[in-house]
Amino acid sequence: MNGLLIGLLLPFLGTALGAACVFLMKRQMPDLLQKTLLGFASGVMVAASVWSLLIPAMEMGGEETEAVRVVPAVCGFLCGIAFLLLMDRVIPHLHLGSSSPEGPRSRLSRTSMLALAVTLHNLPEGMAVGVALAAALEQSSYLSMAGAVALSLGIAIQNFPEGAIVSMPLRAEGNSRLRSFAIGALSGVVEPAGAVLTILLAAYVTPLLPYLLAFAAGAMVYVVVEELIPEASQGRHSNIGTIGFAAGFSLMMVLDVVLG
Repeated sequence: MNGLLIGLLLPFLGTALGAACVFLMKRQMPDLLQKTLLGFASGVMVAASVWSLLIPAMEMGGEETEAVRVVPAVCGFLCGIAFLLLMDRVIPHLHLGSSSPEGPRSRLSRTSMLALAVTLHNLPEGMAVGVALAAALEQSSYLSMAGAVALSLGIAIQNFPEGAIVSMPLRAEGNSRLRSFAIGALSGVVEPAGAVLTILLAAYVTPLLPYLLAFAAGAMVYVVVEELIPEASQGRHSNIGTIGFAAGFSLMMVLDVVLG
């Protein structure tokens, strides 16, 4: 039970700690630091998608042939991509680093759309934690509780820069430090909520766990490819984002293999 509670709360804690950077930094995050953090977050999410989600999804095929075992992973992965693509189209929000809204025309303020953007990013991460914890509870031979907590820790690590990337621009726009922190931290509430909902649903659809694991992986990879990597690669210091990616990927890979 302790592992389950830790796994649920770690991602939100990472977001809140990142948002707290608004109390320590000036109104604007240095471009070099932002690109490093974006690259690092990308590496963590890609590694987590592979080792914590896709590989266990394929291993749950048991004695089936390799060709059959890979079907749930492929189907779930593509559905996760399609789901986030749909969400990206129908919900008005700002892409990280963007000044113009995407999605349907909206009268929402820039602050509200920025919060919506990060909430949209956090949704697949919460689902990933929830489905990994559910798999650990139901299929411990394929994904241990330690492995699920490692995934949660990895997402918490990548949520740190995400929280800062939200709160710092809000402060730069003239919001108070407390308001900027609150919006940045609250954007992470969707993660434990989404994780709990996923666990409750997974209890009734245990045979679908391989598909759900791969679905979460597809959703996370979509966020990386659509949002984080393009932003980290723009302008100067793009090589720093690449170095950050390598560091994040390596760290998450080690956590997953050692704790999983």
